[in-house]
Amino acid sequence: MLVLYTDFGWQGPYVGLLKAALYRYAPTVPVIDLFHDLPPFDVQAAAYLLAQYALEFPTGTVFVGVVDPGVGSARPGIILEADGRTYVGPDNGLFDRVAARALEIRCRRIIWRSTRLSATFHGRDLFGPVAAMLAQGTAHPDELGDPHELRLKEWPDELARIVYVDRYGNAMTGIRAAALEAETRLQIGHHQLVRARTYDDVPPGEGFWYENSSGLVEIAVNQGMAALHYSLSPGVPVTLLGPARGIIRPR
Repeated sequence: MLVLYTDFGWQGPYVGLLKAALYRYAPTVPVIDLFHDLPPFDVQAAAYLLAQYALEFPTGTVFVGVVDPGVGSARPGIILEADGRTYVGPDNGLFDRVAARALEIRCRRIIWRSTRLSATFHGRDLFGPVAAMLAQGTAHPDELGDPHELRLKEWPDELARIVYVDRYGNAMTGIRAAALEAETRLQIGHHQLVRARTYDDVPPGEGFWYENSSGLVEIAVNQGMAALHYSLSPGVPVTLLGPARGIIRPR
C-alpha cells in the first residue's frame, strides 16, 4: 500500500493532486491517508510521529512523506529503505527517527525526473510518482536513485514536547511511553500530571498522561480538551519528574 504523510491540510487541491499522480503510476495500489494535518513546516515533530506510526503498517508499505519547507532548494529527495518499509520524500530530517531506530537501512538520492517538475510541488511531481512506481513494482530503487549517505540529526532519543494535537484536544508528545516509569509525572506549566491507564481512571475534568494506542505519551483530560485546559499546542515543552530511559530533551 501507499501511505500519505503530509502537512498539506485537507483544504485546497493538494491532497487530491497528489493522489491523482499516484493513480497515474500505481492504479491498483491502495492509498491510505495517515496524516495531512501535521504541524506545518515542523519537520522534527513529524519525524518523531512517523517513526512510531509507521510501525502500524506491514513491511512492503511505501510512505510518501511531505513536510518540506525547503522545497525547491538544494536539499535532495531520497528513497529510504528501513526494516522492510520504504520512505520517499525530502532529505531534511523527516525520516531521521525512522533511520535512527531501524536495524537495517539503505538510502538512495532520487535522480529520476518527470517531464513536469515544478519548483514548489515535489509531492505531486517527484515523491508521489517515485513512491507509486516502487509500490506498483514497475521500478526498483536502484533505477530511480544513486547511493546516498543519510546524515542523522543530533536529536534526542525521545522528544519532550508536544508534537500533535488531535480533534479531541488530546496532545501527543514525541516520547515513547516505554521510556518512562509508571510513577513518572509530567509537568505542564504549573500543572503536574500522573499516569493513568485510560480516561475513566480519573474523574471528569481531571488531566493525566497515558500511553496512547500507538505507544506515545499523550496528555488528556477526561471528558475535556487538554489543549484548551493547559494551553497546549505543537512546540510546547513538557518536563519529566521521575525516572526515564534514554535521552529526553524538549528540542
